[in-house]
Formats: sequence, structure tokens, C-alpha cells
Amino acid sequence: MARGISRVGWAVLSLTVLAGCQGLSGGKSPGGRIMLWNGTDFSGWHRVVSDPTVDVNDVWRIRHGVVLCKGQPNGYIRTERRYKNYQLHLEWRWPETPTNSGVLLHSRAPDRVWPACIECQLKAGNAGDLVLIDGTGLTVNGVNYRNPDKQFIVIEKKSPTSERPAGQWNSLLIRCKGRSIRCFVNGIPQNEGTRATVNSGWIALQSEGSPIEFRNIYLLPAD
Repeated sequence: MARGISRVGWAVLSLTVLAGCQGLSGGKSPGGRIMLWNGTDFSGWHRVVSDPTVDVNDVWRIRHGVVLCKGQPNGYIRTERRYKNYQLHLEWRWPETPTNSGVLLHSRAPDRVWPACIECQLKAGNAGDLVLIDGTGLTVNGVNYRNPDKQFIVIEKKSPTSERPAGQWNSLLIRCKGRSIRCFVNGIPQNEGTRATVNSGWIALQSEGSPIEFRNIYLLPAD
């Protein structure tokens, strides 16, 4: 871990900054920003790949303050700590042909491809879709989308694509408060749901397609 904080410190921080956050990796910046990634190494993160014969260092690397993901094989990088009630900010871009990736929210053990969670999709052309994975549920516009018999349920984004072309950085903001989730792609609201069946867990970034890059990964206080 980048820094150590006493149990009392964690308790105070969870009440005053993230209103119930179960743990934090990295340091706190002025204004309540919590850096999930320190910009230099993978402290506070756990890397997972679907093929045990593959060197995880070949899939996930760091260069010049950017997380580089090869995109193959499938897998993810996740926080070691679990979180609830937060705003997650990150930036991503496709250095080559855009394909598929996503942000896994409230992810649960065991580590596998794919874990039970709610995904905010980063798939090219579909960034802002919400995907219910492995039986999780969410209510959108009064419709309960939970179906334990389906591994994946896609809830399409609400607005036209707000992504930028390959090579340009995009911003993603996800607000998780209680059992509600809202996501914004480059400042445009793309999806919103309530009554999530999971409201805490790991935060993960997917390897699922072609090379993708991430930077500026941090949490803000929940609204």
C-alpha cells in the first residue's frame, strides 16, 4: 500500500469523505480526492488473467504515468480494497483500433472471468451501457432487469455516443451512492439505475479486446 492509516483514521475518513467507504488505496489529495492509482506501480491493485500460462506483466504495464493494457487475454485489474458510496473518475483511450473494455463496479469474489458485478461498458460505440453480470440486478426507468438465469444483461445507454476518436482521451465519471448508479461519458449522462442488488465491492478495469490505456484514476466524495 502507498500509505498506512490507523483504524480510527479509516473510520473518520469513511464518514467524512466517502460516506461508508470500506477502504482506500493510495493517498488523499486536497479537496477529498482519493488517488486509487499512484501513477508509478500497481500498489493497491491485483491483476487477473484468464490464462495462467500468460505473464501478467505482459498484459498490464505502466509507462509515463499511464496504465497500459494489452487487451488479451481476457482479465482485469482490480483494487485490493472494497468500496461503496463514491464517485469514480478515470480517463481512457484506444491507442490502436477501438474494441472492448469496461469498468466493473461492486465486484465480488472469487476472481474469475467474469465476476459477479455491474459493469459500466467502455466498448467502442457503447460506452455508457450498463451490463449486469452473473445474476446482479438493477432497476432502470421502473424496470427490474435482474435475471439470475442470464450471465449478461445489457442496459443500453440513453444518449447518442459521446466517445472521442481513437488516440484521444475520454473521461468517465460513475456515481455510486447507496443502491443507485449514474454514469457520464465525457460529461454526458449516459445511464442511471437504482435498487442495485450489489452496492459495494472491488473496482476493476477490463482486459478484453485490443490495447487500451488508463490514467487519472481516483475517487471523489459521493454526492
